[in-house]
Amino acid sequence: MTSSSSSASPAPESAVLEAVALGIPAALSDLGNLVRIPGIAWPAFDQTQLERSAAAIAELARETGVFDEVRVLRAHVDDTEELGQPAVLATRAARNGKPTILLYAHHDVQPPGADELWETPPFEPTVRDGRLYGRGAADDKAGIMAHIASLRAVAEVLGDDLELGVALFIEGEEEYGSRSFARFLRDNADALRADAIVVADSGNLDSETPGLTVSLRGNARFTLRVRTLEHASHSGMFGGAVPDAMMATVTLLSTLWDADGAVAVEGMTARAGETPDYSEATLRDETGLLPGVSPVGRDDILGRIWNKPSITITGIDATSVAQASNTLLPEVSVVISARVAPGQDAKDAYAAIEAHLRAHAPFGAELTFTDIDLGDGFLVDTSGWAVELTRGAMATGYGKDAVDLGVGGSIPFIADLVREFPGAQILVTGVEDPHARAHSPNESLHLETFRNAVRSEALLLTRMNGRSSAS
Repeated sequence: MTSSSSSASPAPESAVLEAVALGIPAALSDLGNLVRIPGIAWPAFDQTQLERSAAAIAELARETGVFDEVRVLRAHVDDTEELGQPAVLATRAARNGKPTILLYAHHDVQPPGADELWETPPFEPTVRDGRLYGRGAADDKAGIMAHIASLRAVAEVLGDDLELGVALFIEGEEEYGSRSFARFLRDNADALRADAIVVADSGNLDSETPGLTVSLRGNARFTLRVRTLEHASHSGMFGGAVPDAMMATVTLLSTLWDADGAVAVEGMTARAGETPDYSEATLRDETGLLPGVSPVGRDDILGRIWNKPSITITGIDATSVAQASNTLLPEVSVVISARVAPGQDAKDAYAAIEAHLRAHAPFGAELTFTDIDLGDGFLVDTSGWAVELTRGAMATGYGKDAVDLGVGGSIPFIADLVREFPGAQILVTGVEDPHARAHSPNESLHLETFRNAVRSEALLLTRMNGRSSAS
């Protein structure tokens, strides 16, 4: 593909920014309405709520007046007969040789967790101290509304002069592993094909400084069962001679990290990469690290998060404290969630972890590995014209230059985007700041960050509309 570039004139950009400012109250009201819908893709929750949120988003897309067609669609999970969750796909064809942009976000959310940990109800949007609280307020219904609000502003100002091709893809199961994502891309490849793809599901350096995510860690998640006995036995009668499963599990898991808390699994690699200055004080402020508790790992802090692997135990099945008895447990299951350094294949990282655990299994404990879920990391080619336009739009929208970010979290479906649309430039952006607490109780959106994110995306759309693109 060859492209030539021209920028939009200052007058339309000024008008677009004014339209954004006037539209923010309506966008936040619509965001609050979306937050009230508890759309969770996990089977234990009411799946009709996802149908509600998909229908609401489809209507918001129609009301922009931008799209030629708006549909709520489902795709099969891999090659099975099971259907994935409802997604919204809205499309408009490019006019007069203009480029096409694909705007992605997701409308499903994490479960709220224990209600008593929330200061206000998780599905009742609440504004306090410049933030909007509620499950999904940041991750990722704010991403949806950043797309809708920017499209509203651009359509209002440009009218018939809006010739940019736009595809809006709002997924319904990102928090549940994007199980039908790859099939959805294949089924709708023509409608989704674009010159640039904006994935609004990441974050920023802080509430004032925009970030363009250029690297993401991969993931390797699985369930490990540790078994040492055919049945439970009295701990007083046989303890001291018989290793129970909890003893074996604790002993085994402790080998995953060295004395500094860094990953000690041979074969898991790290990536060399520069990181901005980031102090231990900032880490403590953003994470709630208790006084007296030290960070883990070595070298610069952001390098540990962005460029090195990590291993976390995120779940355990064993006797609860309330049900504890003097018993040797025959088996224990744990969920191990590993983050894989950008550039390493998730399959290789998982193989290294499995080999490590088998080699270090104490007392001959029996190990079983199930529910294996792998996702590769992501490294952005930052040389493209869309990256340059995005950085410029962010600098104007936020009033600060954008910072190239690595992110410790994973967005595995980006590998599917790269595979299906190898010619597209992928731009990973977001509206979250470090205090958003995505996936945690009291998730929230910094309102000023949201406003600046909408300003930036509206400017990006305006400037892309001023380009010519010919295949």
